[in-house]
Amino acid sequence: MPEQALYLKWRPATFDDVVGQEHIVRTLRNALKAGRVRHAYLFSGPRGTGKTTMARLLAKAVNCRDPEPNNRPCNKCAACIAVNEGRYLDLIEIDAATHTGVDDVRDLREKIAFTPGEGQYKIYIIDEVHRFSGSAFDALLKTLEEPPDHAIFVLATTEIDKVPATIKSRCLQFEFRRMSLNEATDRLQEIVDSEGLKSEREALEIIARHGTGSMRDSISLLDQIITDPNEALTAALAQKVLGSAGSEATRALVETILAQDTAAGLRVINEAVDGGADPRQFGQQVVEHLRNVLIAQTAGAEMLEASQEDKALYSAQSQQIDRAMLVQAIRAFNDAINNYRGGWQPQLTLELALMDSVRPIEDTFVSVAPAAPRSAAAPAQQSAPVLASDVNATVPAQTIQSQWITVLKAMYRYNKQSPSVMENFHVQRVEGGVVYLATDNVIFYERVNPFPEKKLIVERALADVFKTPLKVQIVLSAVAGSSDDQPKTDDPLLSEAFKRGGKIRQTEVDDTDPGDDED
Repeated sequence: MPEQALYLKWRPATFDDVVGQEHIVRTLRNALKAGRVRHAYLFSGPRGTGKTTMARLLAKAVNCRDPEPNNRPCNKCAACIAVNEGRYLDLIEIDAATHTGVDDVRDLREKIAFTPGEGQYKIYIIDEVHRFSGSAFDALLKTLEEPPDHAIFVLATTEIDKVPATIKSRCLQFEFRRMSLNEATDRLQEIVDSEGLKSEREALEIIARHGTGSMRDSISLLDQIITDPNEALTAALAQKVLGSAGSEATRALVETILAQDTAAGLRVINEAVDGGADPRQFGQQVVEHLRNVLIAQTAGAEMLEASQEDKALYSAQSQQIDRAMLVQAIRAFNDAINNYRGGWQPQLTLELALMDSVRPIEDTFVSVAPAAPRSAAAPAQQSAPVLASDVNATVPAQTIQSQWITVLKAMYRYNKQSPSVMENFHVQRVEGGVVYLATDNVIFYERVNPFPEKKLIVERALADVFKTPLKVQIVLSAVAGSSDDQPKTDDPLLSEAFKRGGKIRQTEVDDTDPGDDED
């Protein structure tokens, strides 16, 4: 006979064995003690959190013959033993996924009138009740409204929103929650200790994380990993079997995101995947890590369920990244996980997510307008010379120019294309609270100057960086060796046109955000 699966072997036999649902256990125990058991219960929550198990415990408890209510279920009387062995006639379990029709409910209604054969109550457990058809729900409603005194219904569902309000209103509702990491890990520790297995706490934490709050899934994963009772369960073994990357790889990838180092990030991803890490699992680990950094940044690390060492790490990393970029990184990797389909390049989705995460610095500062070639002027990454002295400047021009990269990053919060245009400008001078931004490329000048909303984005970025309101004026600077009214361009046709007295005239009204035209 095959050995029993661990999740069946370690299914809670008493209310004391239940993990993570103390609020439900307390209510049911008080109801049993006071003799106020309801005729209908609705258990909802994620899979593997104990809904069916709790229903069976309730079935045992209401028919348990122990005279002391606090001891029920006792697992010693004939009723409890019969339920444990699956031969209790007054416990009827119905899978709504395969009994969805109205005829199935009508059959139930006909049989429910018969009194219990062994115990005081007949208990009907309807699993995945949301799978019932509309007609089946209508037929069930009548029974729930006027049930026999000897009948108790327990409805279980993972999708409570699909259960009609008329059914909900006639049931006592309980919402089952996911297990916390510590609760799941402690339960796994109890199991391995009782089974006489050797394990590392870190390995059990990895399993619990992969279980995502489902105790049944966590125990099933533990059963999957344990192949040799004499072999110690290590973190390395758990990572190998579950296809997860080591915590070092996760932290290393997050560090590359914080440092905006694409090349290093690509190396970390490929080394992890080549080493056997499952891309989806690796992505989940990165999302979880980044989420912890976000929580540490917004609500404080003490809110996290982690060791003090990890809390200190999350707090330190939360100071190294802008919140908008952090949120973008979380979304990028979360989308990569949700859209993962495998394929011949399994790590590609993670690589693209990395690119999206570092794009504010490395990608958006490259011009996306092929019709406007970059001029020979000094690039924005280098400090351009200040052409005029500051006049009562609120912020010195040299200070703004030296922080121009930071200003470009701040623009990205308001418009993703704006930095690719504004990197072609430099600070010419500052007069009072007005910053004069100059370019010698007429194309970029015409893309910004006529549109106040585009200059407003620059003003907002300046205010974010220098903590003072500043106005922006766009200036078309002259080119050495040419007349003041002949702007510089690399396009030979435009250059010849300017020599003949031609001028640029705006022919299309652009009412979009800065830098939105990409043609």
